[in-house]
Amino acid sequence: MNQVGLRASLVEIQPLRYTPAGVPVIEMQLEHAGEVIEAGKARRINMTLTALAMGELAYQLAAQPLGSELEVFGFLAPTRKGSSRLRLHLQQVKPQPRNEF
Repeated sequence: MNQVGLRASLVEIQPLRYTPAGVPVIEMQLEHAGEVIEAGKARRINMTLTALAMGELAYQLAAQPLGSELEVFGFLAPTRKGSSRLRLHLQQVKPQPRNEF
C-alpha cells in the first residue's frame, strides 16, 4: 500500500503547465510542522516536500494562495524512472482554515 496523508502549508508553487497530451500539471513545495509519537516519545517533525497534481486538481491548486493550509492525500513515486528521489503525487486536497490565536 502506498498512501500518504498530512496537513501542510503551500510555500511555493510553479506555473501551471501541460503535458504533451494536454493534461494540466502543477508542481509545488509543501511544508509540514507537527509532532508524532515514536517509541512512546514525542518527536517534532519539520519538513518540506515536493508535490505534484494533475488534471482538475492542478487547476484547483493553481488558485490557492501561498501560505494556504491544506490537508493532502496521495502517493509517493520517484521523480523519474530509476531515481531514488521521491515526490508526493496528490490525489485529494482539502483547504483548511488557518488557526488564528
